[in-house]
Parts: sequence; C-alpha cells; structure tokens
Amino acid sequence: MNEMIEIQNASNMGSLPADKLMSEWAKQALDEQHLEAEITLRIVDEEEGLKLNKEWRKKETATNVLSFPVGEKLEHAPNLLGDIVICAPIVEREACEQDKNTDAHWAHLVVHGVLHLQGYDHTSDEQAAIMESKEIRILEIIGYANPYEPK
Repeated sequence: MNEMIEIQNASNMGSLPADKLMSEWAKQALDEQHLEAEITLRIVDEEEGLKLNKEWRKKETATNVLSFPVGEKLEHAPNLLGDIVICAPIVEREACEQDKNTDAHWAHLVVHGVLHLQGYDHTSDEQAAIMESKEIRILEIIGYANPYEPK
C-alpha cells in the first residue's frame, strides 16, 4: 500500500483526532483497486463548511462531510482520488447530540467520505444499503460499533 493521505487542519478546534488516526481510518476504507490512492482530508470550521456547501450543493448551512471525487484518472496524478472536507464543529456537535463516541463519529465520517471518493453513494435505497454495509464492516474492523443502530 502506497496511499498518501494529506491532512489539512484549517479548524480552530483543539480537540481533533490525531492525523495518524484519521489517516488510518481513511486507509481502511480504500477498495483494493485504490490502494495507491492520494486523498486530501481538510478539517474546517463552520464558516468554510458553509461556503463550500453553499457553492457546491446550493445549501444554506454547513454540513458534516463533503466529498470532491476527481472522477477520472489524471495523467499527471493517476492515483488522485479527490478531497474530503469535514466540518469539525458539526462533527463534535452531532456526536454530543446523538450520544455517540466522538472518535467513532469522526471515523464514520472519514470512512463515509472515502467511500464517496470511490464512487459509492446513497441516492437510492439500494445504493444506501450497499454503502452503509461497507461502512459498518469497515468501522467494525477498526473497532467501532454500527453507527446506524439506535442507542
């Protein structure tokens, strides 16, 4: 495995998971054909999260995770999968509101974002079931419970 996960911390939050941990979560979510992947994982505050969500999804609020897949192989960067943006304050707030372990919620969103970069989606019930089962399996491997089971 020669994957490269670049972590960019543009957030003012001090209680983030370690870069090494986030990188390991991302690696666990890579399919076999993407073992040489290059991914940028950018951690942002709500202001940047809102700006990106507004620009790319036409939504007036920040969201927990955004994925920007490259979509096609680039000659000068053949292993580039894309970028993931995670809004730290929203992740922390959701974990608290949903009574979830904070690291488990972070891991779930990193895995979720990486799966999106690889073409997984949840726009239909069938696609959602496939994506969720992959998330559950990956999170179990890294030691976290099913995020879709009610507490």
